[in-house]
Amino acid sequence: MIKTTAATSDPRLAQLKRWAASALQAEFLPAARGDADIVPKRWEPVSGDASFRRYFRTEFNGQTFIVMDAPPDKEAIAPFVDIAGRLLRAGVHAPQVFAQNIDQGFLLLEDLGDQMLKALLQADNGQRLFDQVLPVLAAMAGSCDSAGLPSYSASKLREELDLFTYWYVEKHSGQAIAIEQRQQWQGLCQRLVDSALAQPQVFVHRDFHSCNLHTLSSAGQGDLTGVIDFQDAVCGPLTYDLASWLWDRYITWPRADLERWMEQARQVLAPELAPEQWQRWCDLMGMQRNLKIVGIFARLHYRDAKPGYLAMIPRFADYLRTSFSLYANKDPEFAPYQHLLTQWLPSDESAHS
Repeated sequence: MIKTTAATSDPRLAQLKRWAASALQAEFLPAARGDADIVPKRWEPVSGDASFRRYFRTEFNGQTFIVMDAPPDKEAIAPFVDIAGRLLRAGVHAPQVFAQNIDQGFLLLEDLGDQMLKALLQADNGQRLFDQVLPVLAAMAGSCDSAGLPSYSASKLREELDLFTYWYVEKHSGQAIAIEQRQQWQGLCQRLVDSALAQPQVFVHRDFHSCNLHTLSSAGQGDLTGVIDFQDAVCGPLTYDLASWLWDRYITWPRADLERWMEQARQVLAPELAPEQWQRWCDLMGMQRNLKIVGIFARLHYRDAKPGYLAMIPRFADYLRTSFSLYANKDPEFAPYQHLLTQWLPSDESAHS
């Protein structure tokens, strides 16, 4: 529980709690408006994400809710409200928005519980989990309205790739990038961007991983999946969210499993496409995303004072080494890119130190 002293030392928190109590009463107990004795029974912090948003769980009238605090000068909540509606209309279980104050940056949300798919990540559970998330991927790609969303454009994809060279190679590793390396890097970026833009452009969650997916209990309906942290959605490559799931930050799946799930997804998302082309799209999309992730994790450490993310880099470094080695064997033109990555990424031994 958050003590009164914490609220008084945090004026915004005190304001948030007053707004939440008022919103709960207005939404769920109209007759109690103005009754100061009726207040939420619980107020507990919920694990947040890498942004400036924070979340709290509260209880009112026998039901739990999530209260989001997004400082307006740092985080916009209008996209969250908009995209939650798009997902719900597409049949994806996003949290319902019960009340909002756009100017203050406050939201009152449905509580999807604490059962993240992260807790279910086990080597013998991969197929069941993929069977659970594939319908969500299909609904987002096939039914979710992407009109008006930001485009995952060539410039945006390149900007994300450059996070790797700036924050990881130069800032974290302290390596200077030579002219010839820069030219090779630009060639690699062009390949990855061209592959992404050649795909059907659909609704993309953009952070589709095991911490942003919740198992919801529903008697007689099997495992339902709740989706959160979708406010940065864009219109982009069909394989992006699939790649986010396949190359997870908490577990490394065997390559045979990855290829089986790629094919299972192709049959649902793009049955008209040749399996070889689909797998290449998936792999190159994974390269783009994993390079970006390494850069973001380094940036979170050096810019945002969140050092815990550095410990996640070795897994993504492994992903990249494996993918680049695989494609260097398939395509001789990839060999220079593999050599470039071996210069910039840590060795197997140092990656796990």
